[in-house]
Amino acid sequence: MAYTTNQLISSSYYTAGIVSREFETVSGAQVGDGLTWLNNIITEKNIDEGMVPYETTYNANFVIGQETYFIPNLIQIDTLTFFLDEVRYAMKYEKRNAYFGSSRVENIQTLPFEWYFERQLGGGNLSIYFQPDQNYPMQIHGIFNIPTVALGQDLTLVFDEFYTTYLHYCLAERMCAEYAYDVPPGVVKQLGKYEAWINKNSRVLDLRLTKTSTLQKRGSFNYAFINLGKGWTTPS
Repeated sequence: MAYTTNQLISSSYYTAGIVSREFETVSGAQVGDGLTWLNNIITEKNIDEGMVPYETTYNANFVIGQETYFIPNLIQIDTLTFFLDEVRYAMKYEKRNAYFGSSRVENIQTLPFEWYFERQLGGGNLSIYFQPDQNYPMQIHGIFNIPTVALGQDLTLVFDEFYTTYLHYCLAERMCAEYAYDVPPGVVKQLGKYEAWINKNSRVLDLRLTKTSTLQKRGSFNYAFINLGKGWTTPS
């Protein structure tokens, strides 16, 4: 059954106690304001990654000699891989000061090993090192912006029911703030419950242990590794 933005906005006015469910109807101006506040809330959730419960897979290509790629609507990268001859290869995240501030050779084109991501307007820049020596298919698993909604839109095609309910209570709280009303205790209770559920379950930490050998080579790539091996090594 469809559940539209108009229904969510009207029910939020009723839940907030601003409009009487039995004796009043939500006006057109109130619906318009409600839509603005609802989209403000959705946009704010994109700032707090813990409140975005959806993971997305993004496929594109690394291009020969290109280091930086703009990825639209990307908030956070969980995993980044590239493909060569039907084999998937993992890439290593590098911190900003190490990626941009460390010494390195810039004129080598080979397999990309490291990446760094920083958010920009409308998405973010993904930087990789080394610059690719050919076009490699790549795949990102991560968090992307939740899209804003329009009047009359069927929210069941965009969000799960639990998230629509969460937005309902968020919007009721926002309406109380806009109208200078006290937030009903039931709204506070339900909102806190849903925030705790979403934050806990949507961003599950991977706490599995990874064994690392004390004999494993660590540190930056050396000059011979870059210029002679081009990123290729013999099996250990």
